Amino acid sequence: MANDRDKRLVTESGVAARVAAIVEPVVEDLGFNLVRVRVTGTNGCTVQIMAERPDGTMSVDECETVSRALSPVLDLEDPIDREYYLEISSPGIDRPLVRKSDFERWAGYEAKIELAVPLNGRKRFRGILGNVDSGTVAVELPDVKEGDERIVHLPLVDLGEAHLVLTDELIRESLRRGSAPADDADQDVSEDMQAEPASQARGPRDKKSKKE
Repeated sequence: MANDRDKRLVTESGVAARVAAIVEPVVEDLGFNLVRVRVTGTNGCTVQIMAERPDGTMSVDECETVSRALSPVLDLEDPIDREYYLEISSPGIDRPLVRKSDFERWAGYEAKIELAVPLNGRKRFRGILGNVDSGTVAVELPDVKEGDERIVHLPLVDLGEAHLVLTDELIRESLRRGSAPADDADQDVSEDMQAEPASQARGPRDKKSKKE
């Protein structure tokens, strides 16, 4: 079981939550951390499971390992009521931040954060991640108005969603740490670009073929 530092702060709801409850113990037994589960309408229905090693790395071969372990468990538990594709991926460079350790690991880099509960009437923040202490993460905001606080302390318990912002600096650091594909090395980036994570997709998983 994950310790307090490694518990996910952002969790799923609905069908995705049912899938997460099934797959997380399997993923952890393999030595990986579950990052996120999403159920989307892509290709009719796609179950996206994002995972990584505790050090933030994840290869295509490791995605395949996770997929092979999860496929029979999902077939047995049957959390989706229709045919679906199963996709296993790494978090990518502009990764979600879902654990306290994620914020600690990527201190000094830019992130977008949305709170589930407003702080002083505001829910969305973008800035440089700072120290994590006493249940909050410090964020240095750019271009604040005169008289406004440049550094805000956001309560992690109220976290709704957070992810790193894709920048050249982040790509270089991700490559140095071994958490990004090498072919992203010299790309110029813009705000709207999305980093391609290592992934391994399987499917479709045909519900009609299951025995009653």
